[in-house]
Order: sequence, then C-alpha cells, then structure tokens
Amino acid sequence: MLAAFKMISDQTCILFHEYTNEMNYIEFISGTGCASYVGFQGGAQPLYFGRGCNVGNLCHELMHALGLHHEHTQPDRDQFVTIQWDNVVSGKEDNFKVKEGDTQDLPYDYDSIMHYGMYYFSSNRNPTIDSKKSGVQIGQRNHLSPLDIARLNKLYQCE
Repeated sequence: MLAAFKMISDQTCILFHEYTNEMNYIEFISGTGCASYVGFQGGAQPLYFGRGCNVGNLCHELMHALGLHHEHTQPDRDQFVTIQWDNVVSGKEDNFKVKEGDTQDLPYDYDSIMHYGMYYFSSNRNPTIDSKKSGVQIGQRNHLSPLDIARLNKLYQCE
C-alpha cells in the first residue's frame, strides 16, 4: 500500500497520511480481488484488496478513489479501441461501458494504468478490447503514464 501511495505522491501534489480522525478517508479492506468506488463517496470509503493485488493494482484502485474511471470507458474510446462485447464475462459489462466525465482535454492514453488489458474479463480467452492502433500494449500495472500524471495534476490543480 505504501508503494502505491508513493507512485502517486512522487509525481503529483496528492499526499496520503495515516488515518487519525478525519471524517472522510479510504478504508483498506482485505478480501478477494481489487476494487474501489470511483470518486469521493464520503465517510469511510472502502478499497478492497486481496492476495492477487500488486502495487500497480492498488495504485489503479487508488486512482479510482481519486476520481478516475477506466481509460477505455471515456466518451471518445470508440475512436481508439473496439470492445468485443461477445467475449465479456456476463455480469462484467459495466466495466466496459462508456462513462460520462471530464477528460480534462487530454488525449486517449493506451499506456494508462487505468486501461484494461486485451483479455480482462474474457469469457472465452478471446480479446475483450482490441486496439485500433497496431503494436500498442494496453493494460500495464507498472507505472503511471505521463498522461495519468497530467490527469491527476489537472484534476487536483497541482502546480
């Protein structure tokens, strides 16, 4: 968790500290999978993590808590990727639906830590997301891309 905080804090003005008595905070809950609500919910905001969650997964979930949706759900995504709906696990379709929100006038980011990989939630081992640009890797969980950093810095008005 500390490494995930550091990934964000080292490159933005966003700082994390241990809970004292704040009214609103992120509560880490051990369980299965990795998940968080998108944006400020108020009160104790759960961020779920399981054994399979690595630093990049936790950073991804923190970015959700900070207000970012998946990259492949932004309104202009159909210009950049194709969602293969027939390959998506039943019940997981919401992870691929377009979400309304402010893209802060930043371009689509194939390298975003918020982008799913080609096979995420595949029901049949076939791609759920096809890139319209050849040779592009999607779905990394190793680093914040330059556009991830720019997005957070704009959203939180970092100088």
